[in-house]
Amino acid sequence: QGREKLGCNPRKENGSHVVLCELGNPMKAGAHVDVHMELSVSGLEDVGDAIAFQLQLRSKNSHNPNSAVRVVRVPVEAQATVELRGMSLPASAVLPTAWPAPEGSRRPEEHGLRVEHVYELHNQGPGTVSGVTLRLAVPARLGGRLLLYLLELGTEGGMNCTEPPGLNPLQV
Repeated sequence: QGREKLGCNPRKENGSHVVLCELGNPMKAGAHVDVHMELSVSGLEDVGDAIAFQLQLRSKNSHNPNSAVRVVRVPVEAQATVELRGMSLPASAVLPTAWPAPEGSRRPEEHGLRVEHVYELHNQGPGTVSGVTLRLAVPARLGGRLLLYLLELGTEGGMNCTEPPGLNPLQV
């Protein structure tokens, strides 16, 4: 009828984490108790899509001291906000309609203006992020003419990149 806060105590029992809540003693025959629990659980990054709790009532009643174990599966949903930031160096450039590249030249500055694009991926949390794939499409040609010559690709921070086909075909 009334609402009470229960005192619950976490402890380890046979290698498992157990939370023991005292509901009160003695209870009258046929008593009905609803218990709403809020648990804070950490370290769920690798548990998959659900976590299972085993619930059991234990009593000092000698006729039926333990209820059947009930398993409650609670879905786990990871949440993280990932932000992609990008910039170009220089921020803007005016290109000529045609750039005559000297035949056989291996100097990048003779093939056009160097423009560097930098992308940063930031995890704002609260969860950790792994297995992220970033696909970046760069327009190399426009109207059948060379627009951007992809010279090199580099990464920092333990990421792996797959080099796009056609990266530096003239070996500049």
